[in-house]
Amino acid sequence: MDARFVETLTPFLPFLHGETITEDTPLRTYGLDSMQAIELMFALEDSLGVSLPDEALVEETFATAGSLWRATQAAQGTDAVTATAESV
Repeated sequence: MDARFVETLTPFLPFLHGETITEDTPLRTYGLDSMQAIELMFALEDSLGVSLPDEALVEETFATAGSLWRATQAAQGTDAVTATAESV
């Protein structure tokens, strides 16, 4: 997980209380609810320059910091492929 991801995620976890975010950090336990998950998705898209696909917008994606990080990484790969195809 990179620093921008963690910086974007942290404000959405009100019960984190200064604990370190790891791949296993359970997002719901630390206060992420369904409405905040949507806001977090938009924040991640803005800060990381990705677009999460509709099929990634499931509970499993937002279960842990690691699962969300993997979804954003997959979206970055998809966005790079799409941008390359559009420029050809």
